[in-house]
Amino acid sequence: MNRRAVVERGLIFVGIALLTFAGGAKLTGEVQKQRDLKRFRAALVGTGRTSPAGETGSGAPATGLDTSLWSPERIAAYEESLRKDFGAPLAILSIPKIGLEVPVLAGTDDLTLNRGVGLIEGTPRPGEVGNAGVAGHRDGFFRGLKDIGVGDTIEVRSLSAKHSYVVESIRIVQPEDVSVLDATSSPVLTLVTCYPFYFIGSAPQRYIVRAVKLEPAVTTDSDRIPPEDSLASARKEAPSTRKD
Repeated sequence: MNRRAVVERGLIFVGIALLTFAGGAKLTGEVQKQRDLKRFRAALVGTGRTSPAGETGSGAPATGLDTSLWSPERIAAYEESLRKDFGAPLAILSIPKIGLEVPVLAGTDDLTLNRGVGLIEGTPRPGEVGNAGVAGHRDGFFRGLKDIGVGDTIEVRSLSAKHSYVVESIRIVQPEDVSVLDATSSPVLTLVTCYPFYFIGSAPQRYIVRAVKLEPAVTTDSDRIPPEDSLASARKEAPSTRKD
């Protein structure tokens, strides 16, 4: 066998190995995501509530994690976050228009936002009276926000209810403008990510999606989510719109 043939065969083996590795990483991510969702759904069953097993908040079949819009760095960070056990999420946030279904975790530190989206400390949980702030990375789970518009629906499923929202406004603000998280007298959901979406480096602005709650939530026996030991040690961070 001549040298050229050896090199060509070696390159073929390397290509196969890389494809196998990439496929395995993607499969691992999907398995971990489904595990998180199953924990949440198992918690629903454990508290005697109806489980949305196998469904998104919109009633459509659950789909695999689509990272086609993500940056390579964010994909790598997500895969690294799979080494950490976060326990059951606070809720599941779904945006049917962009095919997003993502766990809502407690806190907005980098590790949390690599794994899902995070409830900003100091804001109420979605569905409660007040302004619930949820942050996500612009090059990860929240990149799809670039494609939503006023009138689109957002659904949040917690252990006690399913809450439906409609997008009321989309704004671009400066990082220091934290008025977007001001308290409200009615249930409001504010999604926060950095902007521009494809900016190279630290993005200079913040993209704010504000949604108002629609009809009363579909509730069960309890109006409150029972405390979870797994969230007792959640990482703390001051309310801010400064996350990338």
